[in-house]
Amino acid sequence: MKKALLIGAAMLSTALNAETLTIERIFSSPSLDGNAPRSLKVSPDGQRVTFLKGKQTDYERLDLWEYHIESGQTRMLFDSNDLQSGEEVLSDEEKARRERMRLSGSGIVSYQWSDDGKALLFPLGGDVFYHKLGEKGAKQLLDTDAFETDIKLSPKGNYISFIRDQNLYVKHIESGKETAITKEGGDNIKFGMAEFVAQEEMGRMTGYWWSPDETKIAFTKVDESPVDVITRSEIYADDIKLIEQKYPKAGTPNVLVELAIQDINSGDRTWVDLGEDKDIYFARGKWMPNNTTFTYQWQTRDQQTLELRAFDLNSKKENVLLTETSDTWVNLHNDLYFLKDKGQFIWASERDGFKHLYLFNNSGKLVKQLTKGDWVVDSVEAIDTANNRLYFSGRKDTPLESHVYSVPLDGGEISRITELGAYHSAAFSKDASIFIDRFSTINSPAQVSLNSATGERITWLEENKVEEGHPLHAYMDSWTAPEFGDITTKDGATLKYRIYTPDSAKQNPKQKHPVIVYLYGGPHAQVVTNSWAGNRGLLFQHWVDQGYVVFTLDNRGSNYRGKGFEDPIYKKMGFIEVDDQVAGVEFLRTLDYVDAERIGVHGHSYGGYMTLMTMFKAGDYFAAGVSGAPVTDWRLYDTHYTERYMGNPNTDDDAYTASSVFPYAKDLKGDLLIYHGMADDNVLFTHSTMLYKHLQDLAIPFETMDYPGKKHSIRGKQTGIHLYKTITNFFNRNLKD
Repeated sequence: MKKALLIGAAMLSTALNAETLTIERIFSSPSLDGNAPRSLKVSPDGQRVTFLKGKQTDYERLDLWEYHIESGQTRMLFDSNDLQSGEEVLSDEEKARRERMRLSGSGIVSYQWSDDGKALLFPLGGDVFYHKLGEKGAKQLLDTDAFETDIKLSPKGNYISFIRDQNLYVKHIESGKETAITKEGGDNIKFGMAEFVAQEEMGRMTGYWWSPDETKIAFTKVDESPVDVITRSEIYADDIKLIEQKYPKAGTPNVLVELAIQDINSGDRTWVDLGEDKDIYFARGKWMPNNTTFTYQWQTRDQQTLELRAFDLNSKKENVLLTETSDTWVNLHNDLYFLKDKGQFIWASERDGFKHLYLFNNSGKLVKQLTKGDWVVDSVEAIDTANNRLYFSGRKDTPLESHVYSVPLDGGEISRITELGAYHSAAFSKDASIFIDRFSTINSPAQVSLNSATGERITWLEENKVEEGHPLHAYMDSWTAPEFGDITTKDGATLKYRIYTPDSAKQNPKQKHPVIVYLYGGPHAQVVTNSWAGNRGLLFQHWVDQGYVVFTLDNRGSNYRGKGFEDPIYKKMGFIEVDDQVAGVEFLRTLDYVDAERIGVHGHSYGGYMTLMTMFKAGDYFAAGVSGAPVTDWRLYDTHYTERYMGNPNTDDDAYTASSVFPYAKDLKGDLLIYHGMADDNVLFTHSTMLYKHLQDLAIPFETMDYPGKKHSIRGKQTGIHLYKTITNFFNRNLKD
């Protein structure tokens, strides 16, 4: 008895000493993530590591730093406040690019090295700055009234290139001479620019590519005239803007794309014949090392065929190097690497059901499959031709963690380089001799080290250990570590889950607790990982502190489990995902400490759609739901994403109807809150307003919270506090006794 009393007293003492994690603190500075930098790169000469880091007083205001490897010294290269002060003015095009690149914050949000490692380029305040190593300060290269976007250094560092007024320009850095590569851009015609779906859905943020010797540029010409114009409202606190936007909704015409290659010195321009079928996608572009062959990835409208094509500028001949096909869809990737002086290239494919790496010769003949098994490769990280090794990230050991592996370029045994028990991302040096390892767990924010290619740690770049002095340390006494596990569905699928259990449930398993199910559920995403979850993960801790069980499950259709795990959603979105989430709730109901009558669900974007579908189709399992920025009718969403999974509404209209939320809204039983950014240009605000009207016509009560002026991500510290409090208060009102 005395021992029990002592243990109880110790637990009470710990609880009294632990600080309570509030929503306000989640968004305050210094960041609870600590000082781990981002955008880490090894300079091309391998002598330094550069990175971006937020200020102690404002973690969203970013500066450019470097770590000099030989001296071991860390210093700030550029303070963003010294170069630009006051409100940052950006063009609408640049704002949209940053939204689609998921670039947040202010100050120096991105940068690039010249290929020779002698210079740095970074945009700031609507212009661009150039820093040459060994010289003081940074030179402002584009001090103009116009807005320039997609600014790049040429491969040898002699030029910058950029888009201005829908035309492509180059500027010689030394002489200052500026040359317009194109002059015909304007209105519906855009040169060197990635169209909306290329940016948002293909992950292609550019429309032009320098040759390695910087004598030529390949670029796209985009004609938007076939694309329907939608008029959408951007509703701000004191203004309403009517925006006419070229937006290709599913089943409607896309842009027309052409491809040209231009000699920088002579101005000679060659047009590449993309074929008779104009209703296609231009997915990727890349030069071969020989400076005369440009390759591009050509994709059919239904996305069931992808061709890697090569155009030789000297002979003007074109051939198809390889073709990928699927009965559902072919996933795009960025894993095409040409091996200089070897006449070979690396290519990723899902042809055996899992994403793996293959070696081809430059004529397209398969040489060897380099990786194989019931697991997936994430991406190629580096290639060391001198030592005949390829480095890649993947899930060979567990789908919950990404690790760095190596394999001989001619095939052979795969070696894991990073340590199990954390989620790793890597940035290698140009010669692949060293790499930056940024790793985290669900319980510890990112730590950053510099490692040899064998995985041995050379030095810490930011240990970021949660100890005395770390912003998160004060909350660790009350920290709840989640558990990971598997459930098996009735039809035999294995699903991964993560569950946070409050201390009160562990101490008294018979005491019933409410549950919040957090989900996303859509393709090309994964939520259940052993990695730091940022503010969202901190919100989970806040909920657990309030007595909630917090549960997340990755249903079929989500990523990193192989193509067979993704394919069940084809032309049937909102079916297998809901079934799998119900299987998760059935598992929760087996836990003594779970109150089956008080289970809520929350998600954003596709997760918002999933929240609606679970509330409407499985109302006996979910008592309350918070749906953020949801898709409600896939006919309103864009072509490339939607048709990939749902087919074309002109031929698959019934599938679209069955996968919209509207046929099921009448069956809503629980309490529902919907929120949306009122200037959202991705999932248009129309998705929610149509549902508002539909539920009102059905006389079904629900709640809303809409955010004036906010885009899809609903950014901003104060807005974030308001949103998290709104969600939490809703669940408190509807799930707590």
